[in-house]
Amino acid sequence: MPQTTTITPEQLQVGMYVHLDLKWFDHPFAFSHFKITSTDQIKTIRSLGLKALRFSPELSDGALRTVLSPFDGAVAPPAAAAPAPEVPQEPSPAMLAKRAMMAQMKQRRETAERIERAFVDTAQTVRDIEKNLYSRPAETVQQASKLVQKIADSILSAPELAIQVMGDKLGGEELYFHSLNVTMLSMMMARDLKLPVEVVGALGVGALLHDIGRKEVPDKILLKTEPLTPAERNFYELHPTYGVEMAKRMHLSAVAMGIIGEHHELFDGTGFPNKLKGEAIHMLSRMVVIANFYDELCNPMSIADALTPHEALSLMFAKLRGKFDPKLLSAFIRCLGVYPPGTIVQLSNGFIGMVSTVNTARPMKPIVVVYDAEVPKEEAILLDMDTQADLNIGKAIRPAQVPREVYNYLSPRKRVSYYFDAAAKRPPASQA
Repeated sequence: MPQTTTITPEQLQVGMYVHLDLKWFDHPFAFSHFKITSTDQIKTIRSLGLKALRFSPELSDGALRTVLSPFDGAVAPPAAAAPAPEVPQEPSPAMLAKRAMMAQMKQRRETAERIERAFVDTAQTVRDIEKNLYSRPAETVQQASKLVQKIADSILSAPELAIQVMGDKLGGEELYFHSLNVTMLSMMMARDLKLPVEVVGALGVGALLHDIGRKEVPDKILLKTEPLTPAERNFYELHPTYGVEMAKRMHLSAVAMGIIGEHHELFDGTGFPNKLKGEAIHMLSRMVVIANFYDELCNPMSIADALTPHEALSLMFAKLRGKFDPKLLSAFIRCLGVYPPGTIVQLSNGFIGMVSTVNTARPMKPIVVVYDAEVPKEEAILLDMDTQADLNIGKAIRPAQVPREVYNYLSPRKRVSYYFDAAAKRPPASQA
């Protein structure tokens, strides 16, 4: 913890890193400790009525690191004992902006709860579809098509699309979470590429049912966490072929059938089962390949092997780029952003947070849940990076690298699931 010096408001200068010993909702700033960047901030701090405040010399600009405290040689008053500021009759514009920010955060929490409920309902529908594939195939196809149509209508008609990371309330081991993730991510790309609605419908059915052939593979192979033997690997690599056979019996469209058969074929010809290469793989299949590969990196059978969303995207782009259609991979990254939902990040001001929501229109400006020990977890700061001109994401951090108290506060997901908010509305650019 950096050492602090107690100073008076009159000593404030641009470049000082200050600590406001007030409750977060009692001051107009996004953070309770920060580096002063303007004289307007100094005026606002002085208007709070504090008799003393603290600053961190080592976090301040170089020339300010030797500022003397007026309390040197005397017993400095404890910062926590600073009198509460006098509340003016009329709130300042800065305080009004803070209250608007707090109201927006409350609305975002309510939105998150609504999306979580929609996700749970959708996941349960997918579970029913998976369960009834054999016993009621015709009804299952109808149910899958209806679900996909509903999702497609929402995604394609939304003015903007927010992709949000879901919690771990339902676990995540079940196959239907993977199917739903691949469907969501594939349709997100379809929206970005402005594909026609009828094409998106076929894509969605193929993505949702891409793994139906795994039902013919023994659980001892599917659930195995150690490397598969050559014989087991050969058996597993036949599941797309088994899936096509099932798709024929279910009378699925040729497009959906193609996706089921090709969802493991890679652009460089190293995929399976037929080692197809480049444009020999259908465009919609190439989209599902990317979504499927990404989700398997983030949510492998053994959680210990899971990559963070940022690591998975980085690996696919930096080292495995040749395995995917380059244009489609660019669209995928464009939608999720360099820091996908679920990524732990360090902001440029040193604070740590987790990306909770990415708006596909502004993927580099996500909403971040910020760790602040002075703010209760259930009221955590939800920072819209689009409104923070002087703040950006510095780097991604592995969850294991953050202190335990930060990890518990942010609760990074062991398994990453995505859902969308088709009702997303952002402030006009003039307000951002």
